[in-house]
Amino acid sequence: MHVVMASAEAIPFAKTGGLADVCGTLPQKLVEQGHRCSLFLPAYRRAIASGHALSDSHVTFVVDMAGKQMTARILKTTLGSVDVYLVDQPHYFDRDQLYGDEHGDFRDNCERFCFFSRSVVEAIERLRLQVDIVHCHDWQTGLIPAFHRTNLRDFAWYRNAASVMTIHNLAYQGRYWQPDMGLTGLDWKYFNWQQMEFYGDLNLLKTGITFADYVTTVSPSYAMEIQTPAHGCGLDGTLRARGNRITGIVNGVDYDVWDPRNDKHIAQQYDIESWRTGKQECKNDLQRLMGLPVRKEVPVIGLIGRLAEQKGWDLVKPLLEQSVDSHDIQWVILGSGEQRFSIALSELAKRRPDRVSFRMEFSDPIAHKIEAGSDMFLMPSSYEPCGLNQLYSLRYGTVPIVHATGGLIDTVCNTNEASLANGRATGFSFLNYDFDSLKDCVWRAVDTYSREPQIWATLIETGMAQDWSWSHSAKAYESVYRRARELAAIEGRL
Repeated sequence: MHVVMASAEAIPFAKTGGLADVCGTLPQKLVEQGHRCSLFLPAYRRAIASGHALSDSHVTFVVDMAGKQMTARILKTTLGSVDVYLVDQPHYFDRDQLYGDEHGDFRDNCERFCFFSRSVVEAIERLRLQVDIVHCHDWQTGLIPAFHRTNLRDFAWYRNAASVMTIHNLAYQGRYWQPDMGLTGLDWKYFNWQQMEFYGDLNLLKTGITFADYVTTVSPSYAMEIQTPAHGCGLDGTLRARGNRITGIVNGVDYDVWDPRNDKHIAQQYDIESWRTGKQECKNDLQRLMGLPVRKEVPVIGLIGRLAEQKGWDLVKPLLEQSVDSHDIQWVILGSGEQRFSIALSELAKRRPDRVSFRMEFSDPIAHKIEAGSDMFLMPSSYEPCGLNQLYSLRYGTVPIVHATGGLIDTVCNTNEASLANGRATGFSFLNYDFDSLKDCVWRAVDTYSREPQIWATLIETGMAQDWSWSHSAKAYESVYRRARELAAIEGRL
């Protein structure tokens, strides 16, 4: 199959989150499995400056954006064996950041990504790509399945392709006021409650969900959760209506980057046979780096990521404030976000520098050191479509402590008598999202670390032995692509 992907992000060209990891890695894994894959991205300033040699594809055209004639130029480069096409229009994409600045989201984001989606549709035709699947990611590409299904331009590639829409985080929907419908280039008849309209607004993610031949999201549990009012963000009814065409596929891990056997960022490389000495050296290194006393016996708990309620900081903050004096634990925190959390963490680190170390930044090398040098990794997200750090933690022998939601419940097996007996236990999880449940789960993990060294070693080795590589996820996407084409054929569109 020839799979054409469209995304607002992909490593190493542009990244703000896990979407970039997926769209930079999955195409290469599909090629390894014998498929052809092409990737479309906006030509952001940082994408052009990424160091990849760019060439002119000699495809240029004009898109009518509600009366404004905007030129799209298609640049080309490669990522391994993947053809990468960048949609170049400096007015929209030559900016320091991808989606916004210190004042908030860019006010023309709807226009920017409507232009991108419409350009991808046009460019596929002009480049004469023979497409079997057009795979769209998140709201920024939601218009593409609509153009494909409505056959507005009668392009040749429409007649041979099926479409797949992947939801990476349902909370971000691309919701804009009604007049922006004019930017889509689609007939106003599609602005109705069953297709593109959402409480009087245009909703680009709903558009993609409605028109795609198949819908995926990034874990099986999240695929079920988003069909409920509690987690559906207002689109649960739309998703339930497509329930027989929705599946969840856990994101894979790139073990070329995240594996203690070959990690160049950590103090000592190790594997499942040598983790005792390897992790201890990495722990010593982490404690020195973060300004903490080098103590072998004290448990180190790591946290990495956005300081936001969605990531569980409304529970973690009071836990730290209540326990930092009474519990002999070292906390290593890397991330930035809401000021109320960063201020509290900075104050705790000043008051107890022997127990709390906080870096208000993101550093990839330090993130690797935290994964290798921590004893536990805490991810108490209120919801988590997939999550990657718990998967990194498993490979690094760093026992995850998680809220049982979304991809976290799909990838971390809670430790109890039954899971220990059947050899599946890999971490600790709590079901109810509240302070007491988090506190009890953390103390249960710490108690196991301190009192049950054999059980702890079993958890480490069971986690390190698991395979969450992209090869499994890529095969699952292959099945989705085949199913999407079968459904399109049944409807007489192939």
